[in-house]
Formats: sequence, structure tokens, C-alpha cells
Amino acid sequence: LLVLLVKGVNGMGMEVCCTLGMLNATQAKQLKEAGLTAYNHNLDTSPEHYPNVITTRTYEDRLDTIANVRDAGISVCCGGILGLGEKETDRVGLLHVLATLPEHPESVPINALVAVEGTPLGDQAADEEDEADIANVDAFDMARMIATARVVMPRTMVRLSAGRLSFSDAEQYLMFQAGANSIFNGDKLLTTDNPAFNEDMQLFSKFGFVGKPAHAGPRVAPSEVSGEVEITKVNGTEQQYA
Repeated sequence: LLVLLVKGVNGMGMEVCCTLGMLNATQAKQLKEAGLTAYNHNLDTSPEHYPNVITTRTYEDRLDTIANVRDAGISVCCGGILGLGEKETDRVGLLHVLATLPEHPESVPINALVAVEGTPLGDQAADEEDEADIANVDAFDMARMIATARVVMPRTMVRLSAGRLSFSDAEQYLMFQAGANSIFNGDKLLTTDNPAFNEDMQLFSKFGFVGKPAHAGPRVAPSEVSGEVEITKVNGTEQQYA
């Protein structure tokens, strides 16, 4: 059924991105053959903080899925969530993992946790005596994370993702100016609300933004085309000095 859905959407001339959890190599290949453009599978946070938040699968399991997606020739959409009770070093740790993958993800979503009542993190956020700082994310936290992602992964689409309903138009503009160049569009993001399609179109019109055509890939900066700026990839075991 999933393969048929991917074929159907792809046949409309649109890019297809799925979020389906863990994938083995065979499943990834089947989705690629059906016409899947991208696969979303977030790492969520740093390797060190991850066990404090998620126990159903390991960090290595997630990295294996990302490798299977990459090996199948599917674009990787992989990012994280702010507001999980992490420290600033965990935010740096997440970006370090993403920036030192064999290839940078084509897309990196930066989410602000939407604390849902009845979930462990939602209940923890509602507890006034809890000191974990759950879901306490402001526009400056988002802008710093986005700006850093843009610096260490210059050709990646940095997506302003969940939590946008918590931020004003001006705050969202700050995040775009910090380096975000993409959003998840539509009134629902898996389990949480998102701005309506027409509202986002009005927002983009206000900002003077123009959408990228489907299947066009990331746009190359004029300075890179002219050779004025050269993009290099540094492995995690290497150091590069000016």
C-alpha cells in the first residue's frame, strides 16, 4: 500500500517525503524504486541525552536507518527537537553528528517541542516543580540552532518545523534571516497542529519569499558559482584551521 501511495504522489509531479520509522535496506530500496524523494528520520538530540528521552530504539538504530536510506539513493531529512530538557552542549552534539555524517542531510528540520498533554514530556512540562526545562524554547534558541546548522551544513535545506504556532510572524522572520530556508507546510504535523496552508502563503507573500520548484534541489549561492566561496567537507576525526 505504501509503495502504491508513493507512486501515486510521485506521478503527480510532486516530491514525496515519508516518515515511517525504522527501515531496513530492502524496504528503503523498495521505496526508492516507487519514486520516494526523501525520508524523514530525526535523531532528535545528542547521543548523550538521547537515552533520557527515548528508550524504544537506540541512537545506533536511527543511524542505521539513515544509512539504509542514503545507500538506497533517497534524500535524507534528519534533524532534532529543542525543548527535551537538553543542555546547550546537547544541541551542539546533535549538529556535530549531523555535520559529520558521510554526507550532510539534504534537509535538517529544527523543531520546538510541542508538549502534548498525556505524554511523558507533556506531563513533565506541566509540572511547575520540574527543573528539566521541558518545552521552554524561545525564538532566540531556535535562531541560534538554525544559524549554526546553516554554518556547518551550508548546502542543506534547514527547515523551520514543529512549534511555529508558538512564534509570531516577526519571530519566524528572525529564524529565516538566521538561515532557515524551508518549512513543513500543511495544517497538521503528524500529531500536532501547524499553520494553515493559506496562512503560510500570506506569510511568504509578506516576507517576499518565492517557493522552490519541485525536484529542483538546493539553489547554489552566486558566490559559490563564481568560485569566490568553496564548500568543503570535514570529517569528524579531522580539524581544519584558517
